[in-house]
Amino acid sequence: MTNDTIPVELQQKISRYKDEIEQKHGMSVQQLHDERKKRLYDTVLLKTPDRIPVGIQTGVFACRNAGIPLSTEYYDQFAYWEACIDTVVEFDPDISGMMLMGHSGVINELLDTRTQRWPGGNLPDDVPYQFVEGEYMKPEEYDLFLADPSDFAIRYFLPRLYGSLEPLEKLPPLRNMIRGGFFGGILGILASPEFRALGEKIIKSNAEQEKTMKMMMGIGAIETQLGYPSQFGFGRGTGGAPFDVISDMLRGMRGAMLDMYRCPDKLLEVCETIQEWQFAEAAPAVPDADGNPPRLFMALHRGSDGFMSKEQFEKFYWPGLKKAIIKAVELGYIVAPVFEGIWDDRLEYLLELPKGKVTFWTENTDIYRAKEVLGDHMCIQGGVPPTLLQAGSTQDVEEHCKKLIKTIGKNGGLVAFPNSAMDYAKPENVKVMVETVKKYGVY
Repeated sequence: MTNDTIPVELQQKISRYKDEIEQKHGMSVQQLHDERKKRLYDTVLLKTPDRIPVGIQTGVFACRNAGIPLSTEYYDQFAYWEACIDTVVEFDPDISGMMLMGHSGVINELLDTRTQRWPGGNLPDDVPYQFVEGEYMKPEEYDLFLADPSDFAIRYFLPRLYGSLEPLEKLPPLRNMIRGGFFGGILGILASPEFRALGEKIIKSNAEQEKTMKMMMGIGAIETQLGYPSQFGFGRGTGGAPFDVISDMLRGMRGAMLDMYRCPDKLLEVCETIQEWQFAEAAPAVPDADGNPPRLFMALHRGSDGFMSKEQFEKFYWPGLKKAIIKAVELGYIVAPVFEGIWDDRLEYLLELPKGKVTFWTENTDIYRAKEVLGDHMCIQGGVPPTLLQAGSTQDVEEHCKKLIKTIGKNGGLVAFPNSAMDYAKPENVKVMVETVKKYGVY
C-alpha cells in the first residue's frame, strides 16, 4: 500500500509517532525493531534473551480502547487499523499481535455468509464476531466427498456456506464435460438471471477483497516501521490437524464426534486426503533479512483433553497434527500453534516434536505443569489469563506477572502474553502487565 492510499491525517500521525518513539527510547525505530525481534527469536529458540518479551493483542480491545464500535473493524478498516496502531504505541509491547482482517462486512453481505456473525452486519455494532458451526457435509456424503471432492465443494459445500452461491446447486457434475459438447448444455444455466446476479456479486466482492488485502499488508508494514515486529510471519504452511478441518468446516463438532464411532474409517480417510492437499499446497519458508524463519500460526481446536479420550486422540488427532508440524519445520518454519482448551494430559506427546522449533501457546493448560514437562523442549507463550486482565486489580496483575517471571520465565523460554483474546481487558491492567514484565523480566 503506497502512501497515497493512506489518509493524510493517518500519515501525519504515523510520522509523529515515529518521532515520539525514537525520542522516548533513544533509539531509531529500526534499532528497536531489531532488538525486539532478537528478543523474541532468542526466546523461541530456547536461548536466554536480555529479558522476557511481552506482547498484547488488538482486535476488540483496540476498538474499545479507542472508543469506537466493533463494527468499525468490518466497515471502516482505516479507522480500525488506526485504533490498532494507537493501541500498540500506547502500551508499547515487544510484539503486537495485531489482528488484521482478510475480508470485510461488505463481502460477507454480498456473499450472504452463513458461517459468520459479525458486528454491524447480522449482529449489533458492539457484539464481537462469532463463528457459526454446522454440518456443511452430511454424514451420508463421505463417499461423495472422496469420489469427487471438487464436485462436492462446488455443488454442495459452497452453496451451504454462502447464500449467494446457491445457484451452483443447479449445475450438473462438471466431470461430465469430458464427454465433449457438455459445456453447451449448461450455457442456459450460466446465462440465467440468478447466475448473472451472482457474477455481479463476485465482481464487487473481488474488488472489495483486493482493496482490503492491499490495506492490510500496508498497515502491517506501518506497524513494523514503528519498531514493533509482528509475532507471526507470512508463508504457505501445512495446515493444522486435519481433524479440525472436518470438525470446524465439514461435519461440525457433533458430527465429527459421532463419526469417530459410526464411520471411523471414512473419517480417517478424509483426514488423510485433506492432509495430502495441505502438503501439496505448502511452500518452503522464506527467512527475513536477518535469516530468521517466519513463525507459522496454527489454530488447534479439538485436541483439548475434554473432546476425546487419549485412545481417540492417538488415532484421529495426533498423527495428523504431528505430521503437519514436522512437515512445517522441515520446510523451515518455526511453528506457533495456539493449543486451545486444556492440554494437561497431552503435554508428553509434544516431546515428540522437534526441540526449539515449536511454541506452546497455552490457553487453559496448567502452565506450571507445561513448564515442568516442556521447559527445555519448547518455548511457552501466554501465562496471563484474560479473566485476570478483565476482572483483576492492577496489584493482582503485577503479582501474577512476577510469579510467571520467577517460575515459567526461569532460564528463558517464556513469551508473556494473554492466554487468549483480551477483548474486555482493563487498559490499566494491560499497562501493568507490560510494565511489570519489562521491569522484572530482565536476565
